[in-house]
Amino acid sequence: MPSGVASPATVETRFGRLNFFDGVPDGPTTDAIYDNLIFQQAVQAYLLGIPAVNQAFNREAIRSFGPDNVTIPIWEQLVDSRTVELTANDNTPYTWFWIDLRGGPLVIEVPPRVLGIINDMYYFWVADLGLTGADRGRGGKYLILPPGWRGQVPQGYNVIRPRTFSSVVIWRSFLENGDPRPGVDAVKRRTKVYPLARAANPPRLTFVDASTRPFNMVGPADFRFWELLNTVVQEEPPEATDATSLGYFAAVGIRKGQTFRPDERMRRVLTEAAAAGDATARALFYRMRDPEGIIFPDRKWKFAFVGGYKFERQPGVPNLNARSFYFFAATGVTPAMDTKVVGEGSTYPWTAEDSNGNAFDGGKTYRLRLPGPVPVRTFWSTIVYDTQTRSMLQTDNRFPSVSSQKPDLQVNPDRSVDVWFGPTPPAGKESNWVQTIPGKSWFVILRLYGPLQPWFDQSWKPGDIELQG
Repeated sequence: MPSGVASPATVETRFGRLNFFDGVPDGPTTDAIYDNLIFQQAVQAYLLGIPAVNQAFNREAIRSFGPDNVTIPIWEQLVDSRTVELTANDNTPYTWFWIDLRGGPLVIEVPPRVLGIINDMYYFWVADLGLTGADRGRGGKYLILPPGWRGQVPQGYNVIRPRTFSSVVIWRSFLENGDPRPGVDAVKRRTKVYPLARAANPPRLTFVDASTRPFNMVGPADFRFWELLNTVVQEEPPEATDATSLGYFAAVGIRKGQTFRPDERMRRVLTEAAAAGDATARALFYRMRDPEGIIFPDRKWKFAFVGGYKFERQPGVPNLNARSFYFFAATGVTPAMDTKVVGEGSTYPWTAEDSNGNAFDGGKTYRLRLPGPVPVRTFWSTIVYDTQTRSMLQTDNRFPSVSSQKPDLQVNPDRSVDVWFGPTPPAGKESNWVQTIPGKSWFVILRLYGPLQPWFDQSWKPGDIELQG
């Protein structure tokens, strides 16, 4: 018998003792092996399915305002903590709507001076719109073709071919002297969405001010997760995602063209796997161990994109953990969010740990020092998020943030800035303070818009967030 080939009579594993007769598992061992296998496959299916479920629930929420293609929600008064949305920001107004290509090609007329993206149902980047898109901020017509479209393509459009029938369109307009209204008005006046066949008589759009109501866009982490994932698999072409993911989805009973009807045993497995998957995603995000995700060796700040906007360890080799943690905590992906061009785009260092590596305690006071000057061409901001919902922390202040856009921001004589976090403000520091909630944890994203050379060469780096007292 060659060395290393034969199975011993018993094997100790993390899921119990396994018994073999000359290499053949006995009945109880076989049951234990299969139970472990399907649980492992279900946890992996959960982690791989996070982006699609993120999208499916987001679409479901947006549809509560009205149907796809004709309903355009805008956060006219900026996003605040009443909107439960994964790491949204309160810096600029969002326009956020869904398109459905099952009826054929669709035209989107993008207004000027917006910054936007299209992402497909599996949260893969499709195209940029506006300032980083083909229209370069001048506004333009985009023709969105359904998967597999073989018809004639007319001239005069920027042509986009998503891999899914359903896609999300997101863009931001900008403040003028601190006022969101001019940009919002331009969006409402210039935006058009219509079937190519109705170009001469486009339907009327319904614009909804989403700033005026509490609203949840964050999906569930229980058995409903699997139902949402099944919706995506049934609706979209198999070619829209990778074969390995589809294999894991199929292993738990989610297969294109087949009814998802798990028996009671499988429901128990999937419910437990959802809890384990959610726990795993939380560890990947809040307690990241991937060395590629650490920005500075002597700081707690992490990258949002580990392996670029494609989340790759090397070309064609996905970083699965990075993709899972990102879409656990965030929405939207584009190369413009991961630019390495000085003075262009943006970057998103974040942390959920203080200088000692501990989770933040909402009942305690912390200080973040940003050395001066902060190397940005446009502006910077810090926003505090709830570790449960990954959305803006709901406090007495609608906007749990401090940014360089604040007219009353206090700047130190050396041009550094101190940002304070805690349940009550330090005396005289109210304008540089973000309220936190005793009994709750939180995390922070430091957004740098138009980062300059000192950020890229690391001659500038933010301080750690330090516990006071």
